[in-house]
Amino acid sequence: MAQNAPFSPDTLMDLLDTVRAPQSGVSLASAGRLESCTVDDAGRLTLTLTVPREQAPALSTLCDAASEKLKTLPNVTSATIILTAHRPAGAPAAGAPSAKANAAARAPAGGGHRPLGGQAPAADAPILPGVKTIIAVASGKGGVGKSTTAVNLAVGLGMEGLKTGLLDADIHGPSLHRMLGTSGKPEVVEGRLQPVQAWGIRAVSLGMLVDEKAAMIWRGPMVMGAINQLLTDVDWGDLDVMVVDLPPGTGDAHLSLTQKVPLSGAVIVSTPQDIALIDARRGVTMFEKVKVPVLGLVENMSYFCCPNCGHNTELFGHGGARKEAEAMGVPFLGEVPLLADIRSSGDSGVPLVIGAPNSEGGKAWRTIAHTVATAVRAMQS
Repeated sequence: MAQNAPFSPDTLMDLLDTVRAPQSGVSLASAGRLESCTVDDAGRLTLTLTVPREQAPALSTLCDAASEKLKTLPNVTSATIILTAHRPAGAPAAGAPSAKANAAARAPAGGGHRPLGGQAPAADAPILPGVKTIIAVASGKGGVGKSTTAVNLAVGLGMEGLKTGLLDADIHGPSLHRMLGTSGKPEVVEGRLQPVQAWGIRAVSLGMLVDEKAAMIWRGPMVMGAINQLLTDVDWGDLDVMVVDLPPGTGDAHLSLTQKVPLSGAVIVSTPQDIALIDARRGVTMFEKVKVPVLGLVENMSYFCCPNCGHNTELFGHGGARKEAEAMGVPFLGEVPLLADIRSSGDSGVPLVIGAPNSEGGKAWRTIAHTVATAVRAMQS
C-alpha cells in the first residue's frame, strides 16, 4: 500500500468484493491483487490492481460500479481504478496466495497502467482510426532535448493549421504534462480518457495520471501494455497528426509502438557531439529495420548564444547532426540553440513557439514544424 493511503487493504478489498459480475460472480477483489492505493489532498483516490490478462476485459466492466463504492470512504471525492495485467496469460501459479492475503504486498508506487471504466476494445478493432498520420520523436540517448522537441513540434504543427495530438510514451520519465503547463487528471467519459486541451493541441501523458514522485519501476510487458492503453483507452478523436514522444534508446516502447500502429515517420533528436551522434545513428538504424521512414534529424543545443553580447559559443561542437544526416541519407530538419529561454519555457509550461515565437529558438522550432507539416501534407495528399 502507498504510504499516504489512510485505508487498510482489507477495507478496500471488502468494498471491491461487493461488486460482482452477474454471470460468473467474480469480483475485482477475488480476481485481483492490490498493488497500490493513493489519496491526494483533494480526496482523489487512485487504486491499482493486478488482474489475470485474460480476465482484464471482463473485469474492466466492473470498474465504474466499484469506483462508486470506493467513493463512500471518508473524505474520498473521486475514485479511479487502474487495472494492470502484466502477468503471463493463464491461471496463477500453483500455490499462489489469495488476493486478500496478497493485498498488503506493496508494489512499486505508480505500478499500474490501465485507466479503465468501460468495455475494453475488441482485439480486431482498429487503433486510432481517426488519426491520419503518426510521427514518433526519438533519441538514441537521454538529455538531448527530445521531449522539448516533441512539445514544440506538436504545438508548432497546430500553429501550422493541423489538428494535432501529443502522446507522452516516455513511460519511465513522463514530463510533457509539466512542459504543457497542465494540471489535474484527464476526465473519463464512458470509460475512455479525454485528452487535455493545451496550446491548441490534445495531449495525454502518464504524468497526468500518477503522482510526480512515483517511480515507474515497470517491467517490459507493463511498458508495452501502458503504451497500448494510452493509444486505445484514450478518446483521441479525429487528428491530422499525432506526435509521440518516445523514451530514449531503442527498447520495448519503440517496438510496441511500431507493432501497434502504422508510424508514418520518425524525427531523431541529437546534440552535435560525437557520443550523442553514435546513439542517434542507432535510432535511425532501428527505424529503418522496422520500415519506418526517418523524416530527419534535429540538432539541439547546436550553439550557445550569450544573452549579453550575442556571441555564439559551440559548447558541444556544431554541425555534427547535419553531417551525420548527409552521411546516412536522411533530411536535416534544423538546428536549435542552447538558450535559457528554452529551459524556462519547459519549467513554466509555455512552449517556446508560443511564449517567444520570434526568439532564435522559437524561430528554429517554427521552421522545423513548418518542414514537418509540409511532409505530413504530402503524405496525406
